[in-house]
Amino acid sequence: MSQLTHSPAHTGARRRSQRVLMQVGVRIRGKDALGKDFEEFTETLAINAHGALVLLTSRVVSGAIVQMKHNKTEEEQECHVAFLGPVRGGKAEIGVEFTSPHPTFWRVAFPPEDWSPKNPEARTATKSRSETKSFR
Repeated sequence: MSQLTHSPAHTGARRRSQRVLMQVGVRIRGKDALGKDFEEFTETLAINAHGALVLLTSRVVSGAIVQMKHNKTEEEQECHVAFLGPVRGGKAEIGVEFTSPHPTFWRVAFPPEDWSPKNPEARTATKSRSETKSFR
């Protein structure tokens, strides 16, 4: 079996939006590396405004077009395979990117590009929330 590697086009590329580690149930369907139809129910490992990172048992090729359906909203979005990651336990990390912008697909408000938990403002906001909770 061939080993999957990182897509060279994205090596070292700066992420366009913050990644949020969040499990969302999705259905991925398309053609596998052999050209056969597949449909797989899985969960995201991480999401962002431009797509997601998922685990798939089906083998796909970089650039392949797949359909991703959000299990709760039943909304479907066309994506392309943008990243081929390591295989663990028979499942490969696959990065899929929306073929057209859809920032509300996940129903999540993403942090701005320059946000960091190390920023002093982030600590202040966290401290304020915890102080508020202790007074209730």
